[in-house]
Amino acid sequence: MLRPVPEPGRGSTPTFPLRAVPEPQPGAEPVPTFELRAVPESAEPAPRDTPPAPDAATPPGTVAPPTGAFGPPPPMDARPLPIPEAQPAPRPAPVPEDALIASDPDPKPTPPRGFDAVAEAVLGDEPLTAPGESDAPALLAEPVGRINEAVKEGRIEAAAALAEQTLVQASGTLGPEHPEVLRLGELTAYIAYLAGDPLRAFRLSLDLAGARRRTGDAEAAYGNVESAATAWRAVRDPALGLELGRDLIGLWTELAAEDGPAAEEVEQLESARARMGRLTERARTR
Repeated sequence: MLRPVPEPGRGSTPTFPLRAVPEPQPGAEPVPTFELRAVPESAEPAPRDTPPAPDAATPPGTVAPPTGAFGPPPPMDARPLPIPEAQPAPRPAPVPEDALIASDPDPKPTPPRGFDAVAEAVLGDEPLTAPGESDAPALLAEPVGRINEAVKEGRIEAAAALAEQTLVQASGTLGPEHPEVLRLGELTAYIAYLAGDPLRAFRLSLDLAGARRRTGDAEAAYGNVESAATAWRAVRDPALGLELGRDLIGLWTELAAEDGPAAEEVEQLESARARMGRLTERARTR
């Protein structure tokens, strides 16, 4: 509908002219801003967590690029591969009886000999003298006790002097080859070795070995030989070592030729002979 324009001079004058708005005509349709396309009818889309149907042409286990969806479930009727049975470990071949006898060490423990036996007697508070030997225990018990105490307290020089004095007195009273005098001689040789006098320890031990051999005590004789060998190895002068070694190996060889521990441990004698060879080379270079 057109509105009347007021006449000039009557009312206020509009700032812009008004235009008539066309009335909508029946049956007219608005023009769409874009073209609509028809969507074909189909079943409802499958949920996102539903895997797609497997392709019948693709065999199971075929690797495919990731698509963002889960693959087909594994077949439930597949049989697992058989697990091989564990085989027992092979048994070692039997060792000949001769080899066992040769490789097994002597089941009997090696008794302490030489200076080791004397040290055990001193540190173990065992009396050096044996009861029942006439008046020998009463004669030697007191001085031997003082000698042992001096060794334990570290007064080796005093112990050595007392042992030498007691040995001289006991030898004059009981005889040089009395069993208690021989045992006192072993203690005296051990203390001389502790005092840094290997020459005195060697000569006294070698004399004791000869006396023990004459009494038929092969075990004690070999123990004195071991004591003499210990003192001999402490001698650093090659010429003196050769001189002492000849006497040692001479008696040692005689003991090894008889029945006893010296014959059972020949490797110790071979070691002493090897040292004689080294001493000979050192004596030549001096």
